[in-house]
Amino acid sequence: MPLTDLPPDARPREKLLARGPQALADAELLALLLRTGIQGLPVLQLAQSLLERFGGWHGLLHAGVADLAGVKGLGPAKRAEIAAVLEIARRSLTQELAQRPVFDAPEAVKTFLRLKLAGLAHEVFAVLFLDSQHRLIAMEEMFRGTLTQTSVYPREIVKRGLELGAAAVILAHNHPSGVAEPSRADEQLTEALRQALALVEIRVLDHLVVGAGEPVSLAERGLI
Repeated sequence: MPLTDLPPDARPREKLLARGPQALADAELLALLLRTGIQGLPVLQLAQSLLERFGGWHGLLHAGVADLAGVKGLGPAKRAEIAAVLEIARRSLTQELAQRPVFDAPEAVKTFLRLKLAGLAHEVFAVLFLDSQHRLIAMEEMFRGTLTQTSVYPREIVKRGLELGAAAVILAHNHPSGVAEPSRADEQLTEALRQALALVEIRVLDHLVVGAGEPVSLAERGLI
């Protein structure tokens, strides 16, 4: 059943235009992207089943191409649209962080890192390189590891920071387990990187650990 076959007051598009996007349930928002269901499964039910299968928007937007390709009724066009939504969000946040100091938008930083790192099956260590006004120069994934650990080389971060002319950095890595609690090794690594970068006058402003929920800030815990 396409959306046009639904009663007018049940159509997500009309509801959005009349009451705003915040009035729509998750399945209704996704149904706007999908537009049509499949035989025996109306579009709203298809949307709900996708959200349940992947654990909500977060899981769906981080699903791999192979995962999405395995869903009946989710063809190339629909898969491309879902991927495009995620990329639009990433680019919007990147632009925001490049135009204003990161401390003016701490929640945007956390959201940006969740979009980049949460849900990955392997550990990634990333660095946000900032200018003297603490605006984003670049976010780079410096090191990749396994399910449980990543080798981080301070000299590579120092070298890249100098190449980019960075004045400060925010460190970030994900925990594929979904538990964002920093380990003692995370604290020790942060201190080692802080000392190494201080030698070239680059400040470490924070280290964020990304899991399934809200990223944990070592700075907010007084550990930097």
